[in-house]
Amino acid sequence: MDEVKMVVAHSERATLRVGDVFLKVDADQARVEVEVEAMALAPVPTPKVLWHKPPVLAIAAVPGTALGRLGEPSTASPAAWAAAGAAVRRLHDAPLPPRPGQAGRGLGELAADLDGECEWLVTNGVLPADLVTRNRQVAEAALRPWTPVFTHGDLQIDHAFVDGDGITGIIDWSEAGQGDALYDLATLTLGHEEHLGDVVAGYGTDVDLDVIRAWWSLRSLLNVRWLVEHGFDPFAPGCEIDVLRSRL
Repeated sequence: MDEVKMVVAHSERATLRVGDVFLKVDADQARVEVEVEAMALAPVPTPKVLWHKPPVLAIAAVPGTALGRLGEPSTASPAAWAAAGAAVRRLHDAPLPPRPGQAGRGLGELAADLDGECEWLVTNGVLPADLVTRNRQVAEAALRPWTPVFTHGDLQIDHAFVDGDGITGIIDWSEAGQGDALYDLATLTLGHEEHLGDVVAGYGTDVDLDVIRAWWSLRSLLNVRWLVEHGFDPFAPGCEIDVLRSRL
């Protein structure tokens, strides 16, 4: 029998790997339905759905290795990063999916959440007030009108798989939907600013780099509490807190 490996687990969902099969257990069935729908619609390589019996989704492993991991140097080539940018562009150019995704939250909701998280970070002594204030100022640039595109919504670096210089698959589509294109580009390059030029070159069109940097600050400020409460470490080298410090 293949070894069972726990990939990730917290109070909302868990993912196990058994050989070349991933079993995703999610308490939110709507999120699973979004994932299955998005993978069927996305014009980029995605995992094959093997079966779906709520609350479990079984998908096949994609070939290749992750583009990298947050907090670690990426060994992928500049061409692989550019290929990731090109894949994101194909996704963004595709017909819109039927509903908003994580990258499509309203400006008012985002601003309110940002204010609340910044207050929590300072009040609870998690981060210095000057660090929070500076990143809150940087984040403002992301709060602007945008044209909806088909977004992945959680395009972390370890959700894009490559083999050599090519993309072999993009995984974890539970946050997909209509949203801000630059949210995806910022999420992909979070903590890996040195590869932003490669991604943008592959994306193939002018993008506002200040907005991408704003999303780095905004995403990091919004995620620190969630990460801490779910057993992750945003203070690890190269992760969210270091991203915030880099704005000073």
